[in-house]
Amino acid sequence: MTEQSSVARAFIERPTPITAASVRQQPSGMPFQRYIPFGTVDLPDRTWPGKLITKAPRWLSTDLRDGNQALIDPMSPARKRKMFDLLVRLGYKEIEVGFPSSGATDYEFVRSLIEQDAIPEDVTISVLTQAREDLIERTVESLVGAPRATVHLYNATSPLFRRVVFRGSKEDIKAIAVDGTRLVMEYAEKLLGEQTVFGYQYSPEIFIDTELDFALEVCEGVMDVWQPGEGREIILNLPTTVERCTPNVYADMIEWMSRNLTRREFVALSTHPHNDRGTGVASAELAVMAGADRVEGCLFGQGERTGNLDLVNVGMNLFSQGVDPMIDFSDIDEIRRTYEYCNQMNVPERHPYAGDLVYTSFSGSHQDAIKKGFDALEADAAAAGVPVGEYTWGVPYLPIDPKDVGRSYEAVIRVNSQSGKGGIAYVLKNDHKLDLPRRMQIEFSRIIQAKTDAEGGEVTPGDIWSVFQDEYLPTPENPWGRLALREQQALTTDEGRDALTVSVLVDGAEAELTGSGNGPVSAFTDALAGIGVDVRVLDYAEHALSEGGDALAAAYVECAVDGQVRWGVGIDANTVRASLKAIISAVNRSARS
Repeated sequence: MTEQSSVARAFIERPTPITAASVRQQPSGMPFQRYIPFGTVDLPDRTWPGKLITKAPRWLSTDLRDGNQALIDPMSPARKRKMFDLLVRLGYKEIEVGFPSSGATDYEFVRSLIEQDAIPEDVTISVLTQAREDLIERTVESLVGAPRATVHLYNATSPLFRRVVFRGSKEDIKAIAVDGTRLVMEYAEKLLGEQTVFGYQYSPEIFIDTELDFALEVCEGVMDVWQPGEGREIILNLPTTVERCTPNVYADMIEWMSRNLTRREFVALSTHPHNDRGTGVASAELAVMAGADRVEGCLFGQGERTGNLDLVNVGMNLFSQGVDPMIDFSDIDEIRRTYEYCNQMNVPERHPYAGDLVYTSFSGSHQDAIKKGFDALEADAAAAGVPVGEYTWGVPYLPIDPKDVGRSYEAVIRVNSQSGKGGIAYVLKNDHKLDLPRRMQIEFSRIIQAKTDAEGGEVTPGDIWSVFQDEYLPTPENPWGRLALREQQALTTDEGRDALTVSVLVDGAEAELTGSGNGPVSAFTDALAGIGVDVRVLDYAEHALSEGGDALAAAYVECAVDGQVRWGVGIDANTVRASLKAIISAVNRSARS
C-alpha cells in the first residue's frame, strides 16, 4: 500500500465523521403547536406539474386600489394619475382604479379619468365594491361614460369569516354573493348607456380557506344570475387573500376549480396571490400552469402586510424564459422611479430584476466567470455573424442581459474586499478597453485588494482607474518614475538586427541611449543596460484600443527588473512607442517599490 493511500485510509477511518445523526437541531421554544397544518387537495391526477407557461396570461394591475389602500400616505390625485399613465404606457389593459364607494377621493379619481378622456379605448378600468346595495349603486354610478368598465364584487366565504365576522350560515353567505350580483346587473342596466362595454368580476374572498365545494357552489350561484355565454364573460377571482398554503396546494385548488366549474369556456379564471409566506410569485406561476387565465397584482409587490403579487417579477420571469410578457419592462429604472414617487416606497436593492444590486457581483469567482462569459458571448455572436444584442443570452450569474431592461454594464461588477481579478479586469475592459493579461490581472488585483483591506467599503470604477493610472501610467497631473520617453529612432543593421536611439529623461536630466537587438524591445533593454538598468522581458501582449487610422494601442510587458518581476503598461498610437513606454512603466514601478 502506498503512503498516500495509507493517509487516505487513515482519514476515512477517523472516529468522528460528520453525519446527519451528529447534527442535531435544538427545539426553538416557540409555540408552534398553536398552528394547524393547512392540508392538501385530493387531486391524484393533477396535470399542472408537467406543464410550462408558453404565453403571457391576462394581467390586471391593482396598484391604484389594493396597492394604494396599503400606503401610509395614500396617493394624491396627481400621483394616482401618474401611476395610471405609467400602467397604460407599460401595456396593462385591465387596471383596477379604485373603490369609489369608499369615499370622495376614489370616486372623484374615477370620474376624472372618464371626464378627461384619459382611458384608451382598449383599456378596461375596474372598480371594487362590497355587496351592499347603496355601495353598488355608488360604484356603478362612478362609471357613467366609461368606454370599458368592470365592476368587481366580493364577499368573504371562509368558515372563520362566516363564524366570527358575519355570524351567518353558508346559505346566508351565498345569498350575499348572488343578491349582490343581481344588484350590479340592475344598476348597470339603469345607469350605464350602450357606449359602455360592461363586465363583471366576482371574488369569493378568503378563497384558499374556503371549502372547495362551497366556493364552487357560490361561484355557480353567481354565474346562474350573470348567465355567462358566448360574448358574455364572467371573471372569477380566486385569491390567496392571506397566503397560508404552499404554492403547489394553491395550484391544486385552481386546477380543481377549473375542472369543476360549469360554463368554463366563458369564465376568465383569475388569480390574486398575496405574499404572506413569501411565495406569491410561485403561487401565481403554478396557478397559471393549473389553468388560471388572468393574474392580478401590483408593481414590485405593493400591498397590505407583505404585499400583493409582484407583477414585474412574474412578467420578467416569463421574459427570462423566452416568453413575451406583453408588458414593456425595457426601462426598469424609470418604472421603479415612478413607482417610488407615486407610492413613496422604496424598491429594495436586492429586489428581483429592478434592485440596484441585482446585476452586480462582488465575489471574485463570480466576477471572473462573468468576464469570461461576456468574452465568450462576443466571440460566439461574431462567429454566428449576428450582433451580440440579438444572440442567445448565456452569461454566468446573469439570468438576463441587463441592457434588455435599460441597465448599463457599468454596475454588473463592483469591487470590494471580496472581489478578485475577474471583476477588476472586467471594469478596465468595459470602461477603458484594456484587456489585461491573466498574470497582470493577478498583480493588479492584489494592489486593489490592499486598498480595500486598508480602507474598507466598495471601490468604484473611477477609483480603480485612478489606482491603475497611478500604478502604471504616469500623467501630467501625477508624474512619477526615474525614466520618461521622449523620442526614438530605429534602424536595421547590415546584420539584420535593430539599432535603436532613444531620447529619455533620466532622473529629470536629458539623455540619449543607444542599443541593439533582434527587435525594438530587445534593443531598448540593451540601451537601458547602458545606464545600469537590468531589464529582461518575460512576457509581452498588445492590442488595439479602437479602430481606424488614429487608433491607440495598449502594450503590456512582464519584466524582471534588477531581480524584481513587474508588469508595465504603455498606451500610444505607435505600437513601438507603446512597447517602450510599457518597459519604462515596469522599470519605474520597480524603482518606486
